[in-house]
Amino acid sequence: MTLESLLLAGKGKSLTSFFSLSYLLVVLPFSVGLYAITPKKWKKYSLLFLSYLFFWLISGSLIVYLFITTLSIHYLAIWIDRLNGQQKLAAAGLGKDERKIVKQEFLTKKRMIVFLGVVIHIGMILVLKYSAFFTTNINTIFKTFGIGITLQIPKYLMPIGISFFTMQALSYIIDVYRGVIKADDNLGRLALFISFFPQIVEGPICRYSQTADQLWNAKQITYKNLSYGAQRILYGALKKYVVADRLNLLVKNVFDQKQEYSGPIVAFAAICYTIQLYMDFSGSMDAVTGTAQIFGITMPENFARPFFSKTISEFWQRWHISLGAWFRDYIFYPVTTSKRMKKITSASRKKIGNHYGPLLAGSVALFCVWFSNGLWHGSAWSYIFFGMYHFVLILTGNMMGPIVKKFNAKFHINPQSAIYKGLQIFRTVILVIIGELFFRAKGLKAGLKLFKKMVTDFSLPDLSKLELGIDKYDLIIVAVVLAIILFVSILNEKGICVRDSLSKKPTAVRWLVFYGLILLIIVCGAYGFGYKPVDPIYAKF
Repeated sequence: MTLESLLLAGKGKSLTSFFSLSYLLVVLPFSVGLYAITPKKWKKYSLLFLSYLFFWLISGSLIVYLFITTLSIHYLAIWIDRLNGQQKLAAAGLGKDERKIVKQEFLTKKRMIVFLGVVIHIGMILVLKYSAFFTTNINTIFKTFGIGITLQIPKYLMPIGISFFTMQALSYIIDVYRGVIKADDNLGRLALFISFFPQIVEGPICRYSQTADQLWNAKQITYKNLSYGAQRILYGALKKYVVADRLNLLVKNVFDQKQEYSGPIVAFAAICYTIQLYMDFSGSMDAVTGTAQIFGITMPENFARPFFSKTISEFWQRWHISLGAWFRDYIFYPVTTSKRMKKITSASRKKIGNHYGPLLAGSVALFCVWFSNGLWHGSAWSYIFFGMYHFVLILTGNMMGPIVKKFNAKFHINPQSAIYKGLQIFRTVILVIIGELFFRAKGLKAGLKLFKKMVTDFSLPDLSKLELGIDKYDLIIVAVVLAIILFVSILNEKGICVRDSLSKKPTAVRWLVFYGLILLIIVCGAYGFGYKPVDPIYAKF
């Protein structure tokens, strides 16, 4: 990308990749330089300026959606706060029963404000992101029943990252309503919280209490933050350039031309896609976290070594952590703690016991979470199926808990043994890979055909004639880098911070590792002339 095209609003879409040359050689150095020379009291405003400039570059006039989200959420939250003050005045000097009546009146008003905020922002996403999907399915129903009506399928331009900044904004107003935080009367601080440029494309989805004050109380850039941030970005680049982008050709060839490949190759491609997705997304999160650290901002971690998980439920507590936490706090808990669900839980406890009783209400909430999770990822039945697949797995795991416990006790199986845990991890990884096959497939029908081929077509291909887009040397490079990442992950899983340990080593050792990492990316990275950069996978969600 040329500097001229970079300065054209909405034409800088390569900036959605934190590993593009435009970002690494232009945007990041410019941002760090401007921030560094800005006087301390103005640093927060330079961050705000840089965030809106970045969003304008990647979205152009669609920045209006960011303005609408920020302004509406700001004033709706202040409205709620004012009602809180009015409630205190109205309840002053009243008796207990009268205070309850006043509280209920104001609670109803505040709920209506939150409902208005949800309708505006979820409605905006439904129109922009899902109206074509809904219209297509309505037309299919009309055609099936012989109704001679065909609705025009709408097409809308959608700003990059709208799902991420909308969920972040909604978490803020709901937390204000719940009394977790007070409404911020500083529009600039709220705007920076919602728009901070490293996270606006792929997350993580932060809470106001996690980053708002950090961003507004902007710090000087320190050598440690600059060094640690750069290391984290390089580590992400290793995942993205050397592993994720290298595997892309293989994955694309198999999934786009599934009829040409046998079951074992489909299975191998599903494994490669799972690796690609993790390396792409977690690598991007490394870049986000590293960029934020340069500015002295500590972002919440979005991954915690998910492939060490022993159950699907644990996997989703370690993968895209901020999204899972959002669904837990703003969908799962509200559903399970609603008055109706509490009554169902209480009644079912008496009939089917303390374990299965709460599962009844919990399963309803779990369904809502995973239906929303599937739909959040995209407007296609394959994504909804992906959500329902994990809903069934987690629900089955919850229901089987007591049975497995009794089975282990009867046959004297130690669930804490290394072999048992290893088998649990292996089972979880297999189930995840199957889910990702449907996630990557171009539609639900394509996913079902791929899965059928994987489990029924066991014919071994002629490897000498097999065209996958990459060769054995590519696979060797991927294997070596995966071994390095696995080693680092094992250390992290044991509570050993590799960067902290490295910082205590002699200078020569530190720089040897640092330059070795750079050299590995330069020599083995998938880039160069004739190479088409791979867009970040999660930027489209």
